[in-house]
Amino acid sequence: MATRRRGVKVKICCIASAEEARLAIDHGASAIGLVSEMPSGPGPIAESLIAEIAAGVPRDVDTFLLTCAQDVDAVVGQRQRTRVTTVQICDDLPEGGLRKLRAALPGTTIVQVVHVDGQDAVTRAVALAPLVDAILLDSGNQKAAVKELGGTGRRHDWSISRRIRDSVRVPVYLAGGLRADNVAEAIATVDPFALDVCSGVRTDGNLDASRLRAFFAAVRSVC
Repeated sequence: MATRRRGVKVKICCIASAEEARLAIDHGASAIGLVSEMPSGPGPIAESLIAEIAAGVPRDVDTFLLTCAQDVDAVVGQRQRTRVTTVQICDDLPEGGLRKLRAALPGTTIVQVVHVDGQDAVTRAVALAPLVDAILLDSGNQKAAVKELGGTGRRHDWSISRRIRDSVRVPVYLAGGLRADNVAEAIATVDPFALDVCSGVRTDGNLDASRLRAFFAAVRSVC
């Protein structure tokens, strides 16, 4: 008989309204993602709306601000205006930036995105992990003419994600192309701390209750 894994947390991303936040949480989300200005991808909303949604979320649910800012002071300003619990860095900060950010935001969780575009992602993740509270593995392309920093709906090489998961000592979130029909495989392959899903639980861009139910049922079937 296969060993059942401890519960894997689920973050529902690209939340666009208080209603979507409630829907995600009612179905079991332990965190929601709130997307600020991005060069591409779904879900950006105004910082004022991010602050409004975050303020209405229960205390036991984490609120993630997704930011593409590469200036530490800009990120700090976003956090102060939105009052989220977690800052998700979707691009790269300059050398020393993560240490400066941690010093400037005591008590705020810092999550660094690593876009898994090849074996070099392992080296990047290992170098960044000691500087942050968690690593989030996604399928963006920072080298594209218009940067893709998330929300692509693409699956990356989960064998590389597993190498990262086994090589770092911080929690690992897995994102990128997750759906109800592949999430059990994702959990078995990577064994992440948490899953991060956007397009896989949406229809025509809107959060879909039936897709949420199917996704969480698939997660529970293996956890």
